[in-house]
Amino acid sequence: MMLKTPRWWYARRPAPGRVVRALLTPLSWLWAAVTARRLRKAVPEDVGGPVISVGNLTMGGSGKTPVAREIMRLLRQDGLSVHGLSRGHGGRERGPLRVDPALHSALDVGDEPLMLAHDGPQWIARDRAAGARSALAAGAGIIVMDDGHQNPTLRKALSLVVVDGETRDGEWPFGDGRVFPAGPMREPLKAGLARADGVVILLPQGLERPDPELEALFAPLPVFIARLRAQEAPPEGPLVGFAGIAKPWRVERDLRAAGADLRNFVPLADHATVSEASFAHLVACARDEGARLVTTEKDWVRLSPARRAQVTPWRVRAVLADEARFLVFLRDRLGQSRR
Repeated sequence: MMLKTPRWWYARRPAPGRVVRALLTPLSWLWAAVTARRLRKAVPEDVGGPVISVGNLTMGGSGKTPVAREIMRLLRQDGLSVHGLSRGHGGRERGPLRVDPALHSALDVGDEPLMLAHDGPQWIARDRAAGARSALAAGAGIIVMDDGHQNPTLRKALSLVVVDGETRDGEWPFGDGRVFPAGPMREPLKAGLARADGVVILLPQGLERPDPELEALFAPLPVFIARLRAQEAPPEGPLVGFAGIAKPWRVERDLRAAGADLRNFVPLADHATVSEASFAHLVACARDEGARLVTTEKDWVRLSPARRAQVTPWRVRAVLADEARFLVFLRDRLGQSRR
């Protein structure tokens, strides 16, 4: 059963959910201890090629997949053979398996790998080291591992942490700093940053610069600013939106900021499969409003072809504020890994 992300996780002041947080805190201590032990005891494998890890420190919603996608685009633009590697969350295949959008569905390989496979070679593997070896054998020159920061099985040429830059209306990307399930953190902030080589702050629509206090948290690591930009304007006319991502409220906010005439919005759990009853409800809501349905690209690839015909995907991408500086950083780290 997939559950919606508690919005109080991301409240900077811990007033919302105070009692629940207190009750869950002992489980947070256990989660943090188990994670720390797993990371400490692991012996990373050198698979014979550079691995760029793009991850986050929270349970989701930072925007790591758009950033991983942009890194792969930039490297491919440089003429490099780049293969993506994901766990395949939500898919039934264990891998290693190269994703083929013509053959596989999100039920097979997960929504994010299926989406990324439209751009270039993409692999899924529960065993990431085995997946990396398969990608290298198939001609990969560089591997970009999505959601790899807490995976210690691979030696990494570069570990990037992506942070959601949303700090308006009392939100903070790390909440009050508590570890899951009392908060959104996968591990304590200090521990996660100690393994990072750089940070990308991904700003949402309508926010021009990051909070200086947030940016200062990451010193002395290099910090890069990226912005989530729509690839096209929202569809014209009345819309009913839905999204099954870690922070669905961010999609609603971004659609409105982009000028969408949003009559209703339905939040779903992250990676949720839309049931027959749920989809019928969405269609009925749109009909009642005289509206069209709109969703994220990630949600859209989870739909069947018949349902896709009834829904418009709203595509966004991460755009780096200083692409040249970021590329210098990437090339330097990749060069170091080959020495």
